[in-house]
Amino acid sequence: MEHRTLGNSGLRVAPIGLGCMGMSFAYGGADEAASLRVLHRAVELGVTLIDTPTPTRNWWAAP
Repeated sequence: MEHRTLGNSGLRVAPIGLGCMGMSFAYGGADEAASLRVLHRAVELGVTLIDTPTPTRNWWAAP
């Protein structure tokens, strides 16, 4: 998979990322085993950008 520079950070990441908010309680009950399978498969496929939500006082609302 190709990689690109993330902004001015110098970090090189794949252009396809994995959003993980659905792996929490945000959309119902969390399934840890299923989430781990998805994370492992994403890494196998070359995903290097894993977007996790930031907990705030509004729970899982990203800033």
